[in-house]
Amino acid sequence: MFKFSKRVPADGTDAVGAILKAAADPKIISFAGGLPAPELFPVERMKKATDKVYAEHGRQALQYGAAKGVTELRELILKRVKEKENVEASLENVMVTTGSEQAIDLVGKAFVNPGDTVLVEEPTYLCALDVFRSYGANFVSVPMDEDGMKMDALEEALKQHPETALIYTVPNFQNPTGRTMPADRRKKFAELAAKYDVPVLEDNPYGDIRFAGQHVPSVKSFDRAGKVFYMSTFSKILAPGFRLGWLVADPKVIEKLTVLKQSADLHTDNLVQYVVTEFFKENDVDAHVKEISNLYGKRKQLMIEGIKKYFPKNVKYTDPEGGMFLWVEVPGVNDTVELFKQCLEHDVAFVPGDPFYAGKAQPGTFRLNYSNMQEDQIKVGLKRLGEALTQALEHKE
Repeated sequence: MFKFSKRVPADGTDAVGAILKAAADPKIISFAGGLPAPELFPVERMKKATDKVYAEHGRQALQYGAAKGVTELRELILKRVKEKENVEASLENVMVTTGSEQAIDLVGKAFVNPGDTVLVEEPTYLCALDVFRSYGANFVSVPMDEDGMKMDALEEALKQHPETALIYTVPNFQNPTGRTMPADRRKKFAELAAKYDVPVLEDNPYGDIRFAGQHVPSVKSFDRAGKVFYMSTFSKILAPGFRLGWLVADPKVIEKLTVLKQSADLHTDNLVQYVVTEFFKENDVDAHVKEISNLYGKRKQLMIEGIKKYFPKNVKYTDPEGGMFLWVEVPGVNDTVELFKQCLEHDVAFVPGDPFYAGKAQPGTFRLNYSNMQEDQIKVGLKRLGEALTQALEHKE
C-alpha cells in the first residue's frame, strides 16, 4: 500500500483517459482528441533544419542549456508576439517551457496555495483544471456567452472573492467552445486585473489558426499594470511532439518561474529549440500556418454542414472562426457520459462536456474536434452522430 500525496488524483478519476482509450478503437470515427492534422507536419523541412543545426550548432544543441531557453529562440518569440499580438517585451520577459502545459503548471505552482480561489471560464480547458486542482485550488466559474467570458460576471466574482489568486482564460477559439472574446472585453479584462490586483494567465495556443473573421489583439496588449501573463505554443503551428511553449510576463515573475522550472526539468530540450529557430529562418512559417488554417476551415465547414443535415433541430452549436474545436449542446439529455456510450455503439466518439466544468456540468454538452479527421470521415462521422443523438432523444420520450 502506498501513501500518495494529496496532489495525486484518486483512482478512477481519469475520465478523459478512459474516454480517449475507448475512442481509439480503429473502427470508431473519433472527434475526441485535440490533435493537429499530421499530414501537414513539415517533416522534410524540419529534417533539413535539424541537419543544419547538427552541422553548425551540434555541440551547443547537445549540451545542457539555460533554464529560460535558447536566446535566439526567445528573441524569435519576442519578435513574433510584437508582430502578431502587439505585445511589447524584452528578453527578460520571456521564457521557453516544455509545452504550454508546463507554463500552466509553473504558474499554478507559483501562485496557487491550497484553498486559494482561481477564476475560470465556464466551461474551460480540462487540463488546466487538473493542474490548478493539484495545487489545491478552489474554483469559481465565470459564465460565458457567445463572446466568451462575461466581464460583468467577472467583476462580480472578483468582488465576491477578494482572495482570488489567479484568473485563467483562453480568449481565442476557446477550448472547448471555440468562442473568441472581442477586443472591448479584452480591454476591460486587463483593466479589471489591474483594478483588483489579480494576475491573469492568458492561454493562446490556437490564435494563429484563424480561417474567418478578423484578428483580435491579445488581452496582454491592453495590459498596463503587468498583471497579464501571456502564453502560447509551437504545438499547433509546427508539431506537438516538440513540446515547445513559452510565457511572456513581468521579469520578477519570470525569475521565480525559472527557479521552479530548474527544479522540474533543468531546461527544455535544447536540440528542439535550435531546430525550431533554424526552421523559422529558412521557411515562410506564415504561409505554413495559412495552409493549416485553410484545411481546418474546410473541415470545420464540413462539420457544420453535417450538424445542420443530421442533428436534431433543437441542438445548439458554436461556429468558430479558427482553432480546432466546436461545442454542442443537446437539450433533453441528462447524462452526457451515457450519451457518449450510446454514440460508441454507433462507432463515433466525442469528449463529453463534464470534465470541462469546474463545478456542476451542463448536461448534454460535448466537444467536437475537426482538425484531425479526413473529410470523408467527417461526413460519415456526423451522420453516425446524428443518428445516435436522434435515437437517444427518442428513447427518452
